[in-house]
Amino acid sequence: MKKMWEGRFAETTDADFDQWQRSFPFDWRLLRHELAISRAHASTLEKAGVLTVVESAAIAKALDAIDAQYGHIIRPQDEAAEDVHHFVERRLVEAVGDLGLKLHTALLAYVEMALRDVSRLQDCAKRMNLCPLGSGAVAGATLALDRDLAARLLHFDGPTANSMDATSDRDFVLEILQALTTLGLHITRFAEEITLFATTEFGFIELPEPYSTGSSAMPQKKKPDLTEMLRGKIAHLHGAAAAITIQLKGLPLAYNKDMQEMQLPLFGAVEQVREMLSMLARFTAALRFRQERMRAACESGFLNAMAAATYLTRRGIPFRTAHGIVGHAVRLGLERGCELGDLPLEDLQALSPEFQQDFYGAITLRATLDCHDVIGGTAVHRVKQALAAAEERVLALVGESHACA
Repeated sequence: MKKMWEGRFAETTDADFDQWQRSFPFDWRLLRHELAISRAHASTLEKAGVLTVVESAAIAKALDAIDAQYGHIIRPQDEAAEDVHHFVERRLVEAVGDLGLKLHTALLAYVEMALRDVSRLQDCAKRMNLCPLGSGAVAGATLALDRDLAARLLHFDGPTANSMDATSDRDFVLEILQALTTLGLHITRFAEEITLFATTEFGFIELPEPYSTGSSAMPQKKKPDLTEMLRGKIAHLHGAAAAITIQLKGLPLAYNKDMQEMQLPLFGAVEQVREMLSMLARFTAALRFRQERMRAACESGFLNAMAAATYLTRRGIPFRTAHGIVGHAVRLGLERGCELGDLPLEDLQALSPEFQQDFYGAITLRATLDCHDVIGGTAVHRVKQALAAAEERVLALVGESHACA
């Protein structure tokens, strides 16, 4: 059976592995969402000039027909479809031919993760910023206390609404720990990438010596202890959240002495995250990147294959067809031990007459970056815009924190 990506491969997929790796047996549940996304994507392709008005209308009509035929079916059958995306594409090709193949024409990641982490903690703070004073031991105070006054004096948004809930639940502790665990998870992903890119095999990063140690056995080694320790800290954060979950499980109303044990994991997790962020900020500021090594890596390994496929789509070839053509070109390069830009034009034209001399300029590193010219893409001017926007968001957060302090 024909694969979406088979152009680059010379051997067929093992039959058992082929079935084992398929996700369509469970992601068919996303069919109607995939159809909605495909409709929206067709509209954006029409606006971008990739599809004509007539082509866009034909695809929209075909998508509606797929919805009518399969949208209500539980577990639609297609042994050839790898996933729900492939299923829709196959039905489109059946309905509108090669036009269906056009539908799939189409850095700052950790900043976005960190900003989401901040927003989670802000949400926690907003939900927990209610004053329990006056709740008494269980049923509220017996004196006519002005709980609103107490809340204002202690800088809360207001008093808690129910005295039994205020004295008995600690879901706010669990929520904080879960948010800190997610933050720690993002830190570990960053730490792992730094650890990996600092290895001799990659050599993209020079580890700062004030935050590294040596080896007692290997004189040449500079150990990435800081990033390895950051990776390890997630176990403590996740463990704290798990401990609170188990401690809360099955507790009757209202206060129980078990809750005293929740303070240690909470205090420990908060202190650890504070230390992690402090060390990470200083470490990151001291990092040095070997840009020439990084550039050389970017210009090898066929990272410009998507740009090559984009070149062909801009010359009218459906993306899936262009994908296959470039896959064959990659295989040719592998056989000859060279990159796409080193293949002679006549060999490329044997794969497709649409290859012209301007192809080589379309697959340079800068062109490869700039061909992803959408919001969130790698085009240089898009990245500059994203950097400026991220800086504004971070400065706004700093301003908010100073105002709260």
